[in-house]
Amino acid sequence: MNLGVKLGELEFKNPVIAASGTFGFGREYEKYFDLNILGGISGKGITPKPRTGNPPPRIAETPSGILNSVGLQNPGLMRYIEEELLYLSQFDIINIANVAADTIDDYCMMVSVLSQEEAVDAIELNVSCPNVKTGCLAFGTDEKELDLLLSKVRRECKKPLIVKLTPNTHNIAKMAGICEDNGADAISAVNTFLGLAIDISTKRPVLKNNFGGLSGPCIKPIALRMISQIYSEVSIPIIAMGGISNHLDVIEYMIAGAALCMVGTVNMRDPYAIPGIIGGLSDYCRDNKIDSISSFTGSLKLYKGDED
Repeated sequence: MNLGVKLGELEFKNPVIAASGTFGFGREYEKYFDLNILGGISGKGITPKPRTGNPPPRIAETPSGILNSVGLQNPGLMRYIEEELLYLSQFDIINIANVAADTIDDYCMMVSVLSQEEAVDAIELNVSCPNVKTGCLAFGTDEKELDLLLSKVRRECKKPLIVKLTPNTHNIAKMAGICEDNGADAISAVNTFLGLAIDISTKRPVLKNNFGGLSGPCIKPIALRMISQIYSEVSIPIIAMGGISNHLDVIEYMIAGAALCMVGTVNMRDPYAIPGIIGGLSDYCRDNKIDSISSFTGSLKLYKGDED
């Protein structure tokens, strides 16, 4: 039985990565379990300078999910390197730095700086956050802008480059193809869906920012469909996310085409979720005599026509 997964030269001990934006930099979860069991961690999205994020309320529960409009609150690039990266370097995990910016120049600067950091194993380019007014989503929903951004970032990036895509686009598979054409090493998908919650007593949005990113089990069927479509479009590895709550969800995503999975919203409900998922994967593979968990990847058999 082998839970290990390779992404280029990176070797993950298992396919479970703590998703950016839901796990901080791991400090809060260290008291619940040994972070060394993780396959990897994608830290909180980092911007060139510190951000306080959007005004509250910025989290709202919805049926089978949550809306968030945190707005990329983070300590900024230099404090990330001096404090959070130093903290993360003590663990035997793949450390993925998630970066977001308003301009191409800022993306390139951050990628260049982080490429020099030994403790950074890979860089995840966030072009999909729906909760900021500039940058991010503007690049992830415009084919020409994404192509231009990646053509410049790739020249600056000396680490494996992962591009985090938004589902808020007309053709996510085509956007993934643009990433592959520009030298991305992997795709991570999907980020949150833009949504709205209304307080009927005030007739105003629940979130102060009006709209927010929807995540949780409610988005899983849509995200699974998108992973399958991306898999049919590109040959580079896919890191899937969207409503993963248990080990069976991970296996579904792998069958749809994912090489690895990121676990996000469930961490807010259950801080022990990830250890349970990893343990569940191990038990499932043992009980079903699965030698390598990577054998699940891309094994989906879609129906064709009137086929039974």
